[in-house]
Amino acid sequence: MPVPKAPQLLAGPPPSASAKPFCPACTRPGRRNVGRCARCTLDRRLRNLLGDEHGEIPAELRGLCQALLTVECPSTVASWLDRSAAPEILRDLKSRTRPLTHQSLDELPAGKPVEHLRSVLVATGALPPRDEQMARLERWITITITGRNDHGERELLHRYAVWHLLRRLRHRTGGAETTYSQLVGARRHVRAAITLLDWLATRDLTLASARQGDLDAWLTSGEAVGRREAGHFVRWASRHKLTSLDFPATRWGGPARVIDTEARWEQARRLLNDDALKPADRVAGLLVLLYAQWPSVISRLTLDHVKATGTTVRLHLGREPVILPEPLAGLVRQLTAARRGHAALGDQGTSPWLFPGGQPGRPISAYQLAERLRQLGIRSGQSRSTALFQLATDLPAAILARLLGIHINVAATWQRASAGDWTTYAAEVSRRTQPPARHSDSSDN
Repeated sequence: MPVPKAPQLLAGPPPSASAKPFCPACTRPGRRNVGRCARCTLDRRLRNLLGDEHGEIPAELRGLCQALLTVECPSTVASWLDRSAAPEILRDLKSRTRPLTHQSLDELPAGKPVEHLRSVLVATGALPPRDEQMARLERWITITITGRNDHGERELLHRYAVWHLLRRLRHRTGGAETTYSQLVGARRHVRAAITLLDWLATRDLTLASARQGDLDAWLTSGEAVGRREAGHFVRWASRHKLTSLDFPATRWGGPARVIDTEARWEQARRLLNDDALKPADRVAGLLVLLYAQWPSVISRLTLDHVKATGTTVRLHLGREPVILPEPLAGLVRQLTAARRGHAALGDQGTSPWLFPGGQPGRPISAYQLAERLRQLGIRSGQSRSTALFQLATDLPAAILARLLGIHINVAATWQRASAGDWTTYAAEVSRRTQPPARHSDSSDN
């Protein structure tokens, strides 16, 4: 009796060994994990982590959940959940029924895990953006001042740090975010003021009771740390009638290092022509070498600073745009088209920064950018001074300030240092004797 054949499957021939099974939850093909594909498994983990007892995601966290679920590789998010401290932080806030706010994150121990989670939450819309460096500076000032024992000293430092340094810094930033170097500079000023006050306290003196001889003794001692910043503090106190001390400002006498223009042009030629270097490093280095920009300024450039129309590329560094020459213009076009940050989470390719950083929604740090340039042999401070020295020789201070975004007083100071004082030149031209006018006489008629 012949053996009957097995019935043919209506769906067609049996799947090959290389065919991927379908997920029963989302019906998409893919490798399954405990009966589900990687994306559905991730969805379940996020609902357990972020959702309520019914798995519903709160409205303020839906953007975060959606961003994590739509990454190109779900295993990246799974690895982040397994290895980072972010899930523990979120569980802790959830168990204490604390709202997810900047303040609740500020109350946690400071560190990279909290800051990275904060950047992901801001990038996905779960938290509003804020000036992180300014917030960090405000917290540091509060902790530093409240740790002082003397009540009068706390009031004095509060007036100086909050009502003078912070207010001046906000005015200078003009609504833009504070840079890390500005944060460091403000801290240095507060520390210098505390150093001077502590030295006076060891001699039973205060800023109000100290005399000029006491200040001179401090300046000649080995404990005079941060003289320039302490001088700023004393002059501020003198203007507000809080002391009788006199601390004259030290005038800048020009660049301290040798201005090597040939080395500057040699580095610029390398960046313009070496295609083996990264476009981001080439553009950043050329902005230092040719346009005297600080890494802290370069790192804050956005796509809105670049205007490309036809064959012309304009870059806004100051009030007036700079027309970039080739091949720098082509490098900037290439950078705007191919730029990409290193953040695997929370970055949907919509970053506005010309130099995206490792945290989602954040630019590269000025320190990291300066370090990358240093590896190319470019010392940012020295190279910028060389560029500014040469530019101040060739351009009037007013034009220099408008194009480069520097203060007019800085431009004028560099112009005097480079002996390119256009005011003196204009005055000299105006004093030149004009040739006598020729008068016709009767013999010419």
